[in-house]
Amino acid sequence: MVSAEIVAIPENQWSPLVLQGYLRRSNNPGPSPAVILMHACAGFADQLDQSWGEKIASWGYVTLTIDSFGRRGVKNTCRSGPHFDFDHDPYLGLNYLIQQKLVDPARVAIVGFGGSPALSAVSRGAVENESKTKFRAAAAFYPNCAAIKGPMTVPTLILIGELDDTTSPDACRKLADGSDDLAISRQRGEGAEIRLIVYPGAYNGFDLSNLRAPVLYLGHRIEYNKSATDQSSDALREWLGSMTKP
Repeated sequence: MVSAEIVAIPENQWSPLVLQGYLRRSNNPGPSPAVILMHACAGFADQLDQSWGEKIASWGYVTLTIDSFGRRGVKNTCRSGPHFDFDHDPYLGLNYLIQQKLVDPARVAIVGFGGSPALSAVSRGAVENESKTKFRAAAAFYPNCAAIKGPMTVPTLILIGELDDTTSPDACRKLADGSDDLAISRQRGEGAEIRLIVYPGAYNGFDLSNLRAPVLYLGHRIEYNKSATDQSSDALREWLGSMTKP
């Protein structure tokens, strides 16, 4: 098992703050592929690192789980909605990994949980356009697809439960096929590939194995689903492997 170390992600032109992250290095010789992980609106970056960060690192990747909340004094954004000053955090992490010479700059993917941090980072728009460094691919677990207006700039995998009443699977279907009428800037066939997997019988938070029973959070059902978790893990591993080949 590759242990995690707490690292400081330095400030730059986008942020005056030094962010905290959980880094897991690769034992592979030479420049490694990498994955940046973004937590959901409830936070818990440390738990995300201990679950998905550790798992993905075991597949041979450098992983960096970014804590967007800790140094900002934020506890939760599920009620308030996304904070736009968080939008550049994925690129702060990407630049950090590249500057540390830990990774192959051409083989870094982003994986987000809840909300839409990963999708926002790679959708066409100001944030993606402002960064000279780019991600190779993206994946998102139960994202808020309705919040994404532009097409994806890199191949993207979306994993969501059919019964998710927090972030609509129907909105993700529309995003995947380009049929969302609200996304005026997007047309069918425009942008990079979006692969959508919808898991029958699964709710939001289907990968949260620490949930011993379903809970209602802000009126929405959060429930662990082992089958969906196992299938999504296999799908993510295959996706990352295909997207980060040398």
